[in-house]
Amino acid sequence: MTSLTTPTLHPTTLAELADAVRSVPRVLAVGAGTKPRLSAVDVVKLSTAGLRGISEYDPSEFTFTALAGTPLREIAAALAERGQYLPFDPPLLDAGATLAGTVAAGLAGPGRFRFGGVRDFILGVRFVDGTGRLLRLGGKVVKNAAGFDVPKFFVGSLGRFGVLAEITFKVFPRPAVTHTLRLDAATPEAAVEILTAAASSRFEFDALDLAPGETGVLARLATPAAALDALTGEVLARWPGTVLPDDEALGIWTGLREFSWCDPATSLVKVALAPANVVPLGLAVRTLAGARLHVSAGGNVAYIALAAAADATALDQHLTRLGLAGLTLRGAAPLWLGHRAPTAIADAVKHALDPDHRFPPL
Repeated sequence: MTSLTTPTLHPTTLAELADAVRSVPRVLAVGAGTKPRLSAVDVVKLSTAGLRGISEYDPSEFTFTALAGTPLREIAAALAERGQYLPFDPPLLDAGATLAGTVAAGLAGPGRFRFGGVRDFILGVRFVDGTGRLLRLGGKVVKNAAGFDVPKFFVGSLGRFGVLAEITFKVFPRPAVTHTLRLDAATPEAAVEILTAAASSRFEFDALDLAPGETGVLARLATPAAALDALTGEVLARWPGTVLPDDEALGIWTGLREFSWCDPATSLVKVALAPANVVPLGLAVRTLAGARLHVSAGGNVAYIALAAAADATALDQHLTRLGLAGLTLRGAAPLWLGHRAPTAIADAVKHALDPDHRFPPL
């Protein structure tokens, strides 16, 4: 990875943001630096730290609009006061992750299983394109279905389409109570069988994860309090397991969300997959000494922590063999690993929003 010594711009208004983009030929926005590998490019950096605050919040419409550099924990606190939340469990909330950084990285936590990821909650954006124009796309209400839904292309774009300035999200009511169950599974194969069956069951699990170093399945229920005990009993009658104490469950989910299960100095790689890939991927990870694996969202995403930077080459080969793509969030591994097939539509959006190639390529 290149040693970066380029300067950083610090706009504090949207007008300054547009001026900053126009002032340099190559630029990339950065947030709080919680996923540093995504911005490890030798270009001028544009910090969004000075653009923070909730611009609008309408609890009755379940929507809010906030500036790009607003820390997620500030948003979560404001929503909690009105009994609302972002149900996709945005990762690295306690670490200081920002709203725009989460959108650009496309990261969602365990709650993505039931409610969908970031893409399912974003309604509209204001951003500065590659020519320095401050534009608005999408809307500020849920019932807005006109035109091509370009805002969703910013999810996972790594800042390569434009610099996000302000984002509108929809939110949900926070459930009154939850139960976390640890469902017994003696082998990874048994765990995948539970994941697959539970995903299509009538129980509507809030989250289904395989924690690092465990073979059991973590299953979270979130329902009205009157139904929770009965539903828990039905689940345990089908899949033996235990109910975790609330404080233990909170610690587990928080640790998964914050990636506290892995050394922050090591490479952390996100891999998109399907439940059928979980066992083969687990076998591959076990060949890498000290590597750890967290499977989330019902087996549709995995996070791999490498114990040594040299293992990135072997992981790249494993992912290529399995037809999987990896994205490095932090550490010295290459940004992209495994099998990646860029889409024509992404290239078209990139060309339309950044015709002068002011932002780094994807």
